[in-house]
Amino acid sequence: MSATDEKAPAASIANLTVALTRDGVRAEVLRGVDLKIQRGEIVGLVGESGSGKSVLALALMGLLPSSSRPETTGTITIAGTDMIDGSAEQIRAVRRHELGVIFQDPMTSLNPTMRVGRQITEATGDKAESLRLMSAVGIQDAALRFTVYPHELSGGLRQRIMAAIASAGRPSLIIADEPTTALDVTVQAQVLDLLRQLRDEFGCSVVLITHDLAVAAQIADRIAVLYAGRIAELGPADVVLREPTHPYTVGLLNSRLALDTPRDTVLQTLRPETATVAERMRGCAYSSRCPLADDTCRAQQPPLLAVDGSGAVDGSEHVRACWRDAATVRELALTRSDAPRILVSGSSTESAAPAVVVEGVHQRFVVRSGGRKREVHALRGIDLTIGAGEAVSIVGESGSGKSTLLRAIAGLVPVTSGRVDVARGGAQMVFQDAGSSLTPWLSVGEILGERLLPLRLGKTETAARVTTALEAIGLPASVSRVRPADLSGGQRQRVALARATMIPPAVLLCDEPTSALDASLAASVLNLIRGMREELSMTVLFVTHDLSVARLMGDRVVVMTEGRIVEDGTADQVIHHPEHPYTRSLLASVPEIEAVR
Repeated sequence: MSATDEKAPAASIANLTVALTRDGVRAEVLRGVDLKIQRGEIVGLVGESGSGKSVLALALMGLLPSSSRPETTGTITIAGTDMIDGSAEQIRAVRRHELGVIFQDPMTSLNPTMRVGRQITEATGDKAESLRLMSAVGIQDAALRFTVYPHELSGGLRQRIMAAIASAGRPSLIIADEPTTALDVTVQAQVLDLLRQLRDEFGCSVVLITHDLAVAAQIADRIAVLYAGRIAELGPADVVLREPTHPYTVGLLNSRLALDTPRDTVLQTLRPETATVAERMRGCAYSSRCPLADDTCRAQQPPLLAVDGSGAVDGSEHVRACWRDAATVRELALTRSDAPRILVSGSSTESAAPAVVVEGVHQRFVVRSGGRKREVHALRGIDLTIGAGEAVSIVGESGSGKSTLLRAIAGLVPVTSGRVDVARGGAQMVFQDAGSSLTPWLSVGEILGERLLPLRLGKTETAARVTTALEAIGLPASVSRVRPADLSGGQRQRVALARATMIPPAVLLCDEPTSALDASLAASVLNLIRGMREELSMTVLFVTHDLSVARLMGDRVVVMTEGRIVEDGTADQVIHHPEHPYTRSLLASVPEIEAVR
């Protein structure tokens, strides 16, 4: 590589516009994106679902889906190759030698029928190099792990296998698309450390795509905030987080949860989108959601300019696309402490009968691996009593037994020994992935109506109850006519909550219901669950890997590891004064950002 090439960016995106057809509708998903990724830097690409982050990643790889009939203008240059107009042979060569990719869910990227060592060797061409890479990305006992299948590894180890494959060709650029979503905090910290290690050891650049600003803050040199396919703000990570100058960035920061968020706070959320596609194309796309928008914002699209007013944009300074002056936007960022308050219930009265009693519960599963059977102890002597009306958060790493305990309380899995008693009214579950828990071929109205079948109501009364349930979760009655696939992730989770509470249960069981949602959507769902708890006097068990969420949602926090409860106390006691070393290790892994408060 020549000296000139060494000084060239790892990737250069200039005036990139991408139009795709989805469900018969043609729309510009990216609009005039300009971004240079310098050699050896980590760029955090943040924004809500639908902002264009993953489409930008696909465009960088030259993998825009042909089924969406993409139309692309502008340029993407990697290693001297135009990833839009270059030949198929040139683009394949770039993918092979210059790009590495780590996807959100390694189980959908790794071949489940092949041992992981063979999959790495396909990229390296050499077993010894494959073992070296496995060790380099922090996989202990590489020779042993070389022979296993993907399903035999934890989520964190599968991501390390993906990292080994991604770095096999010593790429100049690694694209990590939501690599930590739904991972517990300790594994998340390991993956972020791994990305930094890959940059430091191999000298590659990294594009980290995430909806979590705190995750980006841990390792990103620069942060690019994407909204409606355009860059809203771009600059050094610490500057963007401490001194945000675009209202959208402020909204994302204000929606986040921290370990010190007051428990009686109504979480701030972004305003819902009300503008038509034509209106968003005409002016600032964020104007209908922006509290500072005026007629200029609605009529004219703002250019991307340097915050200091110099007008020059060379790709390294702090830039934004906003008509309002930076000082006014920063004032908006200081209003977070003005959030309204809600009543925070304590535990139930001592005279009330417990809602849940778990005594001496053991849960063992027999699993088959490589033709052999082995016994897995998911729960080991669990004792837990939860009062009527109490909210308890259960935290721990993947495999700690949290979800198994919830399913045992719901009666979805029979316990091996011990007993589980639930108050009259029973328990209802809200799962992590609402999309897979809602029947896809039924309309929302039919899904909700099924819950009312035991009441033997007529069609008119059933329809009225469905409308009331939708209004209670903030959705219009018209949603009853659509199918789950036509809803956003946040809307599907609201429908799942409505289904679980149409006939109010004694106990609402929530299994990671917000882990894959954007900060604002997650905040709205958390507000909704807390409101339902008060209105319906329900007991709530909330499983989460996010300790900030655990503190907010629970009167108590229960910490689990290896199928056992190792700590149980009030939310503030466990989070701010942990006694068990495992709890302290979880808290030490929580990503935090110092931003405008």
